[in-house]
Amino acid sequence: MKQIVTGIVAHVDAGKTTLTEALMYETGAIRKLGRVDNGDAFLDPNTLEKQRGITLFTHQAELTYNTLALTLLDTPGHVDFASQTEQVLPVLDYAILVVSATDGIQGYTRTLWDLLTRYDIPTFIFINKEDVIGADSSGVIEQLQKEFSPACLNFADPLTDEVRETIAMQDDTVLENYLSTGSLSDQTIQQLIKQRKVFPCYSGAALKLTGITNFLNGLEKWTVTPAFSDEFAARVFKISHDDKGNRLSWVRVFGGKIPAKSVLLNEEKVNQIRIYNGAKFTPSQILSAGQVGALTGLTSTSPGLGLGKTKPLPAPVIKPVLNYAVKVDKEDLHACLNALKELEDEDPQLQISWHPHIQEIHVQIMGEVQLQILQQLLQERYQLEVTFDEGNVLYQETITNKVEGVGHFEPLRHYAEAHLLLEPGKQGSGITISSDCSLDILDRNWQHQILTSLQAKEHLGVLTGAPLTDVKITLIGGRGHIKHTVGGDFRQASWRAVRQGLMELKGQNECQLLEPWYAFHLKVPNDQVGRAINDIQQMHGTFELDEANSQDLTLITGTAPVVGMRDYAQSVRAYTHGQGQLELVVAGYYPCHNAEDVIKDVNYDPVADLENTPDSVFCAHGAGFPVPWNEVPAMAHYPYRK
Repeated sequence: MKQIVTGIVAHVDAGKTTLTEALMYETGAIRKLGRVDNGDAFLDPNTLEKQRGITLFTHQAELTYNTLALTLLDTPGHVDFASQTEQVLPVLDYAILVVSATDGIQGYTRTLWDLLTRYDIPTFIFINKEDVIGADSSGVIEQLQKEFSPACLNFADPLTDEVRETIAMQDDTVLENYLSTGSLSDQTIQQLIKQRKVFPCYSGAALKLTGITNFLNGLEKWTVTPAFSDEFAARVFKISHDDKGNRLSWVRVFGGKIPAKSVLLNEEKVNQIRIYNGAKFTPSQILSAGQVGALTGLTSTSPGLGLGKTKPLPAPVIKPVLNYAVKVDKEDLHACLNALKELEDEDPQLQISWHPHIQEIHVQIMGEVQLQILQQLLQERYQLEVTFDEGNVLYQETITNKVEGVGHFEPLRHYAEAHLLLEPGKQGSGITISSDCSLDILDRNWQHQILTSLQAKEHLGVLTGAPLTDVKITLIGGRGHIKHTVGGDFRQASWRAVRQGLMELKGQNECQLLEPWYAFHLKVPNDQVGRAINDIQQMHGTFELDEANSQDLTLITGTAPVVGMRDYAQSVRAYTHGQGQLELVVAGYYPCHNAEDVIKDVNYDPVADLENTPDSVFCAHGAGFPVPWNEVPAMAHYPYRK
C-alpha cells in the first residue's frame, strides 16, 4: 500500500473543502456529501467554521483508494490564516493546489505557489468549478503555464504524445533518452513530478463529483512513496486543544517511530497517540514513519519544531502586519491574558504581549477576518467579551550600508568584547548570522556563545524600536579572558555590538524604516476607474490597468502601503454600491513612504532603551563604568578590521 501525506491549499472559495468532501465520498470514507455553505462539511467540524462557511483550522482525514492510503490535511483558505497553511507545508509529501476554472490565478494563489516553491513541495493542480458558466479550464492551464511554470500540463488519461514530449523537455537527460528511444516510462514521470519539474493538472467539478475518479487515479499512479530511515525524525506542525482542554501536538513522523508513553522532549511523556479523521480519532499505540497523528502530554512543543534528526526550518514567510490593543472592558485582565496566551500557543504568530506601564495586552494579526475570529474564540471558548482598538501597522527596520559594531562588557571580574560586521541582506531574508573569525582569536566555545546569543534575541532598530530585518551579522573578532569571561558576558557584548553598529549607521543616515505593503486586485465598474486610481495615488500606491474581464468591470492591480489600504474595502463597497471587489495579499516590507512622520510620532530614544542599550561597560581602578556608544571604538581592546 502506497502511503502519502498531502495537503489541499487554495484561494478562498476555490472549492478546496468541497474537493476534500468529494475525494472522501468517492473513496467511501464518508457516506454523505457535506457542503461548506450548509455547515455540514466533514472537515469543518468547528462551530466557527460552520457559522462562517470557511475553513479556519487545519484538519486531518484518512482515506484509501485501491493501493493508495492518503492522509489529507485540509488547510485554511483565507489569506488571514496563511500562517497556519505555511506550518503544514513542511510535513507534506505532495500538495494539491485548487484553482477556480472561472477565476483562475488569484492573489493568494500566487502566495501559495511561492510557498510551495520555498518548501519544495511537489504539486498537483485541480481546476475546479468546471460546471460553472464562464469556466475555462484550458485558459486556466495557459495562465498557469505563463505565470507559474510551462510544466503545468494537462494530465488527461492517457497522456498525449505532445504532453509526453513536453514532459521530457523539462530535463536534459530525460529528453536525450526520449529522443533516442521514443519512450518515456511512468517511473521517470513520477520522479519529474517529485522533483517539481512537472506539475500535473486535472479538472472537474467537485460539487458534482465530476473528474474526481480521474484525479484519484492520477494521485495513485503518479505519486511515489517517500523513503524513511530507521533513525527517529519528526516535525510538529500544529498545536490545538480538544473540547476537554487536552493539549494536542500534531506531528508527522519522517523516520523511526513514536510509541505511546515514550519520552520525547524535556522529559515530557507522550500520554496518548491519536489518529484523527475529521473530529473523531482512533487511539494508537504507535506512530510509525510516514504517519500523522496528535500527541497528548507534551507542553513545550510548538509549530515547526523538529524532533530527532529533523532539519531546522527557515523563518516563516507569513507574518502579521497589524497590531491591536485588547480592550477588556469589564472582563478580568489576567483571565484575558491567560486565554490569549493559550491561543498564542496554538498560533505563535499572534505574539501576545503585555505592556505593564499602560496595562494593555497587544496582539498581532494578519487582517480583519482573523480579528473577528479571535474575538469569537475568546467569547465561545473562554466566555470573555473583548473588543479591540483601531490598530496600527507593524513596522520593521533595516540598514543600507555595512558597519563594524563593537560591544564591550567588563564590570568587575567579567570580561568580553565582540566585533560584528553588519551588512544589508536580501529582502525577506530576516536576520542571518555567521562567523568569519579565526579560532586563534576566539576559541570555538566563545564563538558558539556569541552566535547563540545573537540568535536568541529579537534585535530592534534604532529609528522606532521596530524589529530589525534583512541584515547579515558576521562575527569578525573579539576578545575574552581565560579567568574572568563567563557565559553571559559575550551575550551582553554581542547584543551591545549590534546596537552600537546601528547607532553608527543612524548617524550616517543609513538606517531605513520599512512598512508592509499589500498587493491588490481591485475590480470596479468602468465609470469608477478614475475614482479608484485617484484613491490609489493618494495612498502612495502603484497600479496597472488590465483588460476588463467583462463589459462592466475593470481590473486594477498594483501595490500600496497597508496603512492606507487596510480599510479600503469598505470604501470600495460604498462607492461602487456593492459591485466592486478588493482582494489584498501582503506583498512584503518596503521602504516606508512617510518615514520621517512615523519616526517623529514614535519618538523612540535608542539610548534610553536600557534593555537594548548601545553603550558598553569598561573597567578601571577595580570598578566598572559605562561608556557611551560613540566613544566605544576609541576604547576597544581588540583592533577594528577596517
